[in-house]
Amino acid sequence: MIHCTPADIIAESFRIIDAEVGPHSFAEREWPVVRRMIHASGDLELVRSVRFHNDPVPAALDALARGTPIVTDVTMVLAGIHAPSASELGVPLRCFLNDPDVQQMAQELCTTRSSVGIKLAIAELKDAIYVIGNAPTALLALCAAVREERVRPALIVAMPVGFVAVAESKECALRLPVPVISVVGRKGGSAIAAATLNALLHLALEARP
Repeated sequence: MIHCTPADIIAESFRIIDAEVGPHSFAEREWPVVRRMIHASGDLELVRSVRFHNDPVPAALDALARGTPIVTDVTMVLAGIHAPSASELGVPLRCFLNDPDVQQMAQELCTTRSSVGIKLAIAELKDAIYVIGNAPTALLALCAAVREERVRPALIVAMPVGFVAVAESKECALRLPVPVISVVGRKGGSAIAAATLNALLHLALEARP
């Protein structure tokens, strides 16, 4: 069977994922999020490493319904989030990575631009939805701010990727008293983080009266 339209291809992809994963332990509203993550990565092994902490899906849907801003650590994550869906919900999309002062501040503090960008986001937006799909330094900065009660995110998507401080930053996030969706270990990345938000945006649009 030839699948020609984007909708056909996505539907067939989801059918294949459902068939190959089989029975799983995810809740009804968690599975569409995991399935989108698998679709974005082609990695069925994610079913073993995705974590939902402090009931994040209902928290995310409530936040999106209220127009809570989404902040990303890097522009690649921002580019992957479906802007028309966010706009339809009245949800601003922000990334502070390329703000004029970030480079200088990062050099002065001997840290990464992503970390500085998240600190600027916290100062300006406070309790936003924070999506970390690249930089563990950004996630660690966010975790520190939560522990110090300087911010209480509506949701943290904790999905940096790589080898240095990546697993540790996610472990830190999963100990926080806030809603978190994460992929434990070294896996993650911009595509998976953006897919997580796209799934939540889709669910939020479906839930509207």
